[in-house]
Amino acid sequence: MSKTKTTFFCQNCGVSSAKWIGHCPSCGQWNTYVEEVVQKETKNSRLRLFTGGKGGETANKPVLLQDIGLQEHARIAVPGRELARVLGGGIVPGSITLFGGEPGIGKSTLMLQLALRLKNLKVLYVSGEESEQQIKMRAERIGVTTDSCFILQESSTAQIFQRIQEIEPGLVIIDSIQTLYTEAAESSPGSVTQVRECTAELLRFAKETGTPVFMIGHITKDGAIAGPKVLEHMVDTVLQFEGDRNHIYRLLRATKNRFGNTSEMGIYEMQGEGLKEVLNPSEILITQREQATSGVAIAATMEGNRPILIETQALVSTAAYGTPQRSATGYDLRRLSMLLAVLEKRCGFRLGMKDVFINLAGGLRVEDPATDLALVSAILSSNEDLAIPQRVCFAAEVGLTGEIRPVTHIDQRIAEAEKLGYEKIFISSFNKRGYNHKGTIEIVACTRIEEVFSALFG
Repeated sequence: MSKTKTTFFCQNCGVSSAKWIGHCPSCGQWNTYVEEVVQKETKNSRLRLFTGGKGGETANKPVLLQDIGLQEHARIAVPGRELARVLGGGIVPGSITLFGGEPGIGKSTLMLQLALRLKNLKVLYVSGEESEQQIKMRAERIGVTTDSCFILQESSTAQIFQRIQEIEPGLVIIDSIQTLYTEAAESSPGSVTQVRECTAELLRFAKETGTPVFMIGHITKDGAIAGPKVLEHMVDTVLQFEGDRNHIYRLLRATKNRFGNTSEMGIYEMQGEGLKEVLNPSEILITQREQATSGVAIAATMEGNRPILIETQALVSTAAYGTPQRSATGYDLRRLSMLLAVLEKRCGFRLGMKDVFINLAGGLRVEDPATDLALVSAILSSNEDLAIPQRVCFAAEVGLTGEIRPVTHIDQRIAEAEKLGYEKIFISSFNKRGYNHKGTIEIVACTRIEEVFSALFG
């Protein structure tokens, strides 16, 4: 008979403790420890679920690295360029992907679109949250028909693996991992133990059968994926679906990817018939104005290998109260404070007693330091109430001494600006050796902020 014991787990971060404690030493939360029953199995019943009922495990032997043969597996082509870019070119057979995001952001819609648009591949969509009728209604709204997508409303992993043996799908989508439960653990669905054990079963299934698995995961109020942190270590890829409820754009980022680059980003537009890919985000993220407005500057940024032009907006006004306000939307507030200190100390602009508000249009959040010069130009434009010409953009970093520092991928930034019709771009003088662009756009190389101010406003 198997031995049963109880352990206390933190429901926020997954750290275990032999006894109940009120304050979690790992994440700092209070009253998050819950007692759960942990049962050790005498036989590996999970292995028999997808190996044809064989009872024993195969003992692995150490092999020399040079004796290991590589097997080339073609990636599964993904309909749409945005998801394929974030995944690194397609779905790798045998991989397991964790897909997280806020409630209502569009996780289930994107996964259902993937299931419906994969032709000539059986897809099993397992739902533990919605009924079959609800999924059917969403599929009709998307407007894509297929005869290779199977819907299963089930929460038991034993039943799921049994249906997998019958259907033999080429892709499995789990919505969501927090709703599944396994008989190997006696705790309730969604607990740390259940999430860990269910993920372990799906991971072993994916690696032994070569079937890729997508798992949708809930997130906590802090924005982290719910469940133990080991969950993100177990999977191959972790995708985050971000966005603002007040905007129609959704961002897909990879925070972990064993088969591709983690700096890539995909952009979607939420519409009534589902999520539509934004193939040229630069044209959408820039407001088309009939006349120039003060406090607006265009930054040439990079998201992975994709150049994007983003509109930065600044508002500088006299502080109505004693303490000046500093606010930034889509930008790091600490970096904004650093740029304001540079303008005050190195360049002589008196901004210490003025309110400064920063916004990146479109609801995006950018961490590229190449937006520094555009942000500084927008602040100075609003402070002087002088508009920057509309066909001018910026791509440079600002240092603590007030110098204009170079940025990477300057050729791609310049080419993107010229493609969208911009006539002039400000870059660092140290980037002059880093580009070989021979287009018609005028390239202005500057060393300090004062040179940029003189070139823009005289």
